[in-house]
Amino acid sequence: MKALMEVQGLTKRYGGFTALDNVTLSLSDDAPSMTAVAGESGSGKTTLARMMLGFIEPTQGAVLYGGKDVAKMSASEKRQFRREVQPVFQDPFEVFNPFYRIDHVLTTPVKRYRLADTDAKAQSLIEDALKRVGLRPQDTLGRFPHELSGGQRQRVMVARAVLLRPRLIVADEPVSMVDASLRATILDELRTLNRDLGISIVYITHDLTTAFQICDNIVVLYRGTVAEAGAVERVIGDPKHPYSQLLVSSIPLPDLDKVWGADEIPVTEANAARLNNGCQFAPRCPSVMEQCWRAPPPKFVPDTQRLATCFLYDGSAVAPDDDVASVFRPPETARLG
Repeated sequence: MKALMEVQGLTKRYGGFTALDNVTLSLSDDAPSMTAVAGESGSGKTTLARMMLGFIEPTQGAVLYGGKDVAKMSASEKRQFRREVQPVFQDPFEVFNPFYRIDHVLTTPVKRYRLADTDAKAQSLIEDALKRVGLRPQDTLGRFPHELSGGQRQRVMVARAVLLRPRLIVADEPVSMVDASLRATILDELRTLNRDLGISIVYITHDLTTAFQICDNIVVLYRGTVAEAGAVERVIGDPKHPYSQLLVSSIPLPDLDKVWGADEIPVTEANAARLNNGCQFAPRCPSVMEQCWRAPPPKFVPDTQRLATCFLYDGSAVAPDDDVASVFRPPETARLG
């Protein structure tokens, strides 16, 4: 498989704190996909996203784009990387300069990357990008950021990314600050970009429900380590890792016989104080074994299109090269309609 982007043994430490620990992931260049990276706050999701975007350098490991280390790219290679790998951030308002009209964030990339040789062509590109994300150019252009809703501002940022015809969009919690009524619309627009324009999307989220709705595959992080990964239907439909099971059990369901949050796992004082050189989830795990404290478990493959980093599956095959994408399901375009 030819890789669009490879994350190889990625580790990030801030002093004595490890935000991300030895994560390996590859995204196919042949089959554009939507991959969710999920987990609770502090799991390392945003750290992974920012390293994939080249905003911060890893302590160990490397991010390769087109086979080249992003940290060692030349100026021209980095420029091409910046065009082809686009971010969509959690809070769109922070991206806008309040003194500039909305047009500024759209005309700037057109000029910087010389996407059009006339003003008329530039205007046509901008209007087409806005229409692709469901915005009316006549109601959007010429206005200041505070004159748009949060959902409109976020869609403008998606339109900005679309303008550059990227090969990869890294969307970090793109709908967490948007009204619930607009979340489905924005996520559907991302899915359409993946389907119609062949753009791969990494969707950073704490919301397993939306990940299940729009993504092909998912990586579940816990304290900087991969707990489980694979086809989204398998991981969310039948989670194997105790942490994934805890996350899925926290999803509100229309079941009057089930108490929401009843599966919460407390941390006992003894477990919290115990020296732990092994699994990060051991202090909270209801299935913890003695070997869990001694060494981190490998990435076992308990069944097809899924891996789980848990000694419960000792005896199963181990994922090759620790690459979580080795168990990903190829995108099925028929499923997108």
